[in-house]
Amino acid sequence: MARGKSTNDQETLKMALLGYQVEKQKIADKISEIEAQLKGETAPGAAPAGKAGRRRVLSAAARKRIAAAQKKRWAEHRRRLALGKGE
Repeated sequence: MARGKSTNDQETLKMALLGYQVEKQKIADKISEIEAQLKGETAPGAAPAGKAGRRRVLSAAARKRIAAAQKKRWAEHRRRLALGKGE
């Protein structure tokens, strides 16, 4: 066996270096994201703050229309069941 570093060790070191470079890039991206947030900018691809989880507000008239339509659908469903036609 030859003295010195084997080719297996060289490949392992190359792969380790590649892995660390990828991690370094991820960290640099996160740092730039945080810096942008501190400056009041939004990072590209980031969701706007305050939009997630917000629900629409329906008017009373809209709720009544939706309720009436749902009652009509259920009445039709019950009528079909009573006639024996199934679903």
